[in-house]
Amino acid sequence: MADDLVNSYKTGPDEQGRFGIFGGRFVSETLMPLILDLEAEYERAKTDPEFWAQMDDLWTHYVGRPSPLYFAERLTERLGGAKIYMKRDELNHTGAHKINNVLGQILLAMRMGKTRIIAETGAGQHGVATATVCARFGLKCVVYMGAHDVERQAPNVFRMRLLGADVIPVTSGRGTLKDAMNDALRDWVTNVRDTFYCIGTVAGPHPYPAMVRDFQSIIGKEVREQIMPREGRLPDTIIAAIGGGSNAMGLFYPFLDDTSVRIIGVEAGGKGVDDRMEHCASLSGGRPGVLHGNRTYLLQDDDGQILEGHSISAGLDYPGIGPEHAWLNDIGRAEYVSVTDKEALAAFQLCCETEGIIPALEPSHALAHVIKIAPDLPADHIIVMNMCGRGDKDIFTVAKHLGVDIKA
Repeated sequence: MADDLVNSYKTGPDEQGRFGIFGGRFVSETLMPLILDLEAEYERAKTDPEFWAQMDDLWTHYVGRPSPLYFAERLTERLGGAKIYMKRDELNHTGAHKINNVLGQILLAMRMGKTRIIAETGAGQHGVATATVCARFGLKCVVYMGAHDVERQAPNVFRMRLLGADVIPVTSGRGTLKDAMNDALRDWVTNVRDTFYCIGTVAGPHPYPAMVRDFQSIIGKEVREQIMPREGRLPDTIIAAIGGGSNAMGLFYPFLDDTSVRIIGVEAGGKGVDDRMEHCASLSGGRPGVLHGNRTYLLQDDDGQILEGHSISAGLDYPGIGPEHAWLNDIGRAEYVSVTDKEALAAFQLCCETEGIIPALEPSHALAHVIKIAPDLPADHIIVMNMCGRGDKDIFTVAKHLGVDIKA
């Protein structure tokens, strides 16, 4: 797409938090003062050297950043074609990219005098990160998690409770991430005085999509710095998995002006993108609508009712996508594809066998697309994919799908 569109985009959303027709803030009157207070506090923090000094210190000494940029030599040899690098954000404290953003939001919450933190979680990684940082700073933590996800992500539920969080199973709907976010928003409306809602992805009402993106952009900034001494130039292609899309926006955003860099987001294709909606590929199978305070692409029926969708990955099991991704799709700066459960499982196994890295099911979707395209690319083509989470949380799910009983 044209450079002028990208450059104007990089200035951020408009004053109402809109990325083109997407984004905005569709919230109750009760929440609007909190949203405006948060926006004002973040605007102050963005230009406060003390805030960023504290963030940098925690990223370095608590999270363990910068995370490595790893050349996947054996996988590259196995596939032939392009050179494959992995941004190893699964090596962060808590095992995923989520803590990058949680630290920023909870520092803002403390600046605002909030003592109770609520969060939603799907795969549990955002819940674990939130519980971890709340424990670090002595804050009360309540995590809403769909009952279905509580069952399939039992290790992370146990971690959250060890860290002192109250984990509340949500039984409405299909008991997944959408339903957890619904209940978290209801909690926030009724506890406005002392509560801060720590959203885990680039969705929700403005300023959350832009704010979460800014905190996660540390991923792409590090990749830019790390690839130069390794290859002497920027990557040709960057790839990340997308549920709401925070790890992807974190990787993509610092490269938006570099139009030579191909950007690919990978949605959850579930059992296949078709009319049965047994997937969570909002861009492939959805249309614009409003959910959780923002306008974006959603899986919905003809009457505008939100559909449940499906993914083997709890972290991608969401019927929408961050509004910034919706806009990047419509203006053509990024490409969005989908990968099925079966393809993600195969990528999971190949990564284990060739690199000795057990990935989460979320980045396994991104890796599955790498496996599709790498063999047909030249040997000097550089791919960077975001390994945004580790797979210990998913071993029970994977074992079940592979017909292995690991409880015996």
